[in-house]
Amino acid sequence: MSWLSTLAALRRGLALVAAWSPIAVCAAGGTVPLDPWPKHKLQDQAALQSGLRTYMNYCAGCHAQSSVRYFSLQSLGLDKKQIEANLILGGGKISDTINNAMSKNDAKAWFGVVPPDLSVIGRARGGDWLYTYLRGFYRDSARQSGWNNLVFANVGMPHVLHVLQGEQVLVEQKETDKSGAEHVIGRRLELAQPGEMTRAAYDNFVGDLVAYLVYIGEPHQVARKKIGIVVLFALVLIFFVVYPLKRAYWADLH
Repeated sequence: MSWLSTLAALRRGLALVAAWSPIAVCAAGGTVPLDPWPKHKLQDQAALQSGLRTYMNYCAGCHAQSSVRYFSLQSLGLDKKQIEANLILGGGKISDTINNAMSKNDAKAWFGVVPPDLSVIGRARGGDWLYTYLRGFYRDSARQSGWNNLVFANVGMPHVLHVLQGEQVLVEQKETDKSGAEHVIGRRLELAQPGEMTRAAYDNFVGDLVAYLVYIGEPHQVARKKIGIVVLFALVLIFFVVYPLKRAYWADLH
């Protein structure tokens, strides 16, 4: 196969990927548009520590991080004594992984499903999905927990942060077609009962938690991206050196 044929095949493959990309995005996010999470918090140590504190206080009882060891939290600017005094309970060791106290049988009985491990939830779901999900709970009397979610319909998890955010209700916009049938054309959430935080404060609070979950799934991602930029820049410089050498080397053969 000539290099022209190879290039044509590569272009067709890229075109196919581009054509399927919107479908993949819709499948990941459903019909609910995802709100962008504040990515700058990933490089904010105070925000990451705040997110860790929120995880420990509100999430760790049900959700483990079995791929994360306590000593790795030192990368957030905490020392060994702080971790042992404030984060490790029940006589654990700093080399232990972050596990929850709830048994799988109890979780299954109470919620109908075992709460997922959150070690790599940031990589699996993405920051935008988590940010929208944690702000998307609303009251639903049809659910056993009394809660539902705009992003994750019929989720088993109750809204553990409702005291802070308040209680939202779902408002559906409907239209009637020519046959008289009603169709939902829009859905939004309205705050029915305020919580302890303002909307802006709660969004910032959730942003810190999402930043921690995204960070802990790949702690070296910020450094990796910075190194990647340097490597690409170095490759460009090398090209301008190597290409003239290549032409000089092959000049006598053409």
